[in-house]
Amino acid sequence: MDEGGFGLLESAGWRGLSLHLQDRAKLYVGVFVLGFVAGYPVAEVLIEWFLSAEGFIPDGVQVIILQPLEVILLQLRIATQIGFGLLVATLILDLAWNGRMVLSRASRSVSEAVGIARIFVIILAIIVLGGLGAAYAHTVLIPFLLQYLSEDAAASGLKSTWQLQSWIGFITGLYFSSIVGFQIPVVIVVLLRAGVMERSAIIENRGFLWFAALFLGALISPPDPISLFLVGGPMLVLLELALVYDRAFSKD
Repeated sequence: MDEGGFGLLESAGWRGLSLHLQDRAKLYVGVFVLGFVAGYPVAEVLIEWFLSAEGFIPDGVQVIILQPLEVILLQLRIATQIGFGLLVATLILDLAWNGRMVLSRASRSVSEAVGIARIFVIILAIIVLGGLGAAYAHTVLIPFLLQYLSEDAAASGLKSTWQLQSWIGFITGLYFSSIVGFQIPVVIVVLLRAGVMERSAIIENRGFLWFAALFLGALISPPDPISLFLVGGPMLVLLELALVYDRAFSKD
């Protein structure tokens, strides 16, 4: 079987997906810009909420501002995350709606229409999984990692003074990573049902996908096994659940 994309996609699927993304480039850019513009004022509200909410500043930690433009730069960062999140949701819906067309375009076969009901189910899945990701970050991931960093500094005899941009950027990054990371089941199922990707290819490349998830966890968490697993572990579990779901409800 001729494959591309690290063996996850067949050459026809990879070629069709590449052409489709190129054709939709203007739409994706427009969606990102819309999310960025709308996200900028939302970012100001989020910053105020983080500063006043309980549980985000551990005992003994002082948050400071080092430069006048720090709040503006932080708003730009959060707005970028919001824009990218909206882009990911749009990409998932686009592939769900046009996935068969993507494959048929490369293989020159006839594509099947996708029902409106299926799109509503996918939208609901995106919202539910995003909410679960945000809840996981809010109740488990962020409190644990912030407390871990605070206690680590205290154990070293250091006074915890956190820069506003780094502190809130760290928190929003964990929220963003969790919300986007929890979309893995939808992405996998959409690609499998569209025929762009095969279940056997995912199983054969499971080791690579596990490494990618843990590598992402290492990038945004403190360098210890527990923190790494808390960030990357849910992605691995969701990947396996997506495969189980597809196997159980596949028409093949």
